[in-house]
Amino acid sequence: MITLADLAALAGAHRSAIEAPVGDLLIGGRRFDTDVEPVVMGTVNLSRDSTYRESIAVSTESAIRKGRVMAAEGAQLIDIGAESTTAKAVRVGAADQAAALVPVVAQLAKEDVLVSVETYEPEVAEAGLAAGASVLNMTGVQHEDAMLDLVAEYEATVILCYSGGANVREVTDVELDADPIPALIDHFGDRIARARGRGVERIVIDPGMGFYYGNLTDPLTRARHQARVILAGFRLRELGVPMCNALPHAFDIFEENFRSAEAFYAVLARLGGTGILRTHEVSPVLSVLRALGTLDVPR
Repeated sequence: MITLADLAALAGAHRSAIEAPVGDLLIGGRRFDTDVEPVVMGTVNLSRDSTYRESIAVSTESAIRKGRVMAAEGAQLIDIGAESTTAKAVRVGAADQAAALVPVVAQLAKEDVLVSVETYEPEVAEAGLAAGASVLNMTGVQHEDAMLDLVAEYEATVILCYSGGANVREVTDVELDADPIPALIDHFGDRIARARGRGVERIVIDPGMGFYYGNLTDPLTRARHQARVILAGFRLRELGVPMCNALPHAFDIFEENFRSAEAFYAVLARLGGTGILRTHEVSPVLSVLRALGTLDVPR
């Protein structure tokens, strides 16, 4: 159970992290102070293997329509991926990913929608950025230097995702018994320095709670670990850059009401300092964020 006493203890133990300044999020020509204005990232999946069936686009036209709808609902950024990150998903070659992504990215960018491309392949990254994507959602470190060079060349924003292996399709385990935050600080500290050394200044970090891990196959264990990391994410503020989190859908907890799950996790994410919320359910998440921004508590 999450209690007020638990939250108070977490905040009290890491007070300096709560107060650490985080730089603005820059995407294209737009600037966001994510402490004041969280950014909602809508998700469009071009792979039929994606576990969130409602997010799957069955054609180029479907993907463009879904992106338009999410933008109309209020999403400031649309993330598009052409290969599922689940362990059993079919591998999709870089050329096929690029072919699927480019027409969607190009059309949405033409309509002044900010677009993110999710990939660990340099060929896909370059095709997406050339087509008009403003963000590279980088899901692997295997080709990190090449991809960072592309980000610098296109003056784009990069989301550095934690996945544990060379890329998100390489299944690894997470540490369940120890505090995960110090290792994440070390991991991202090194990568942020590498990115800046290659001329990249627009940097976001993502602790990787939306990805598959070998020891998080039990749904309740996974949901509990995700909640703990997301709530404690504010401790990553010492790195000085905005944080993105994919909002879990925790089917085994919410069952037939699973479409409410991401809105629930949005509350935990904002309490935990998340500035960019990656979601399949834009409208409910935005409603929750408006409530959090409107209401206050006595001090």
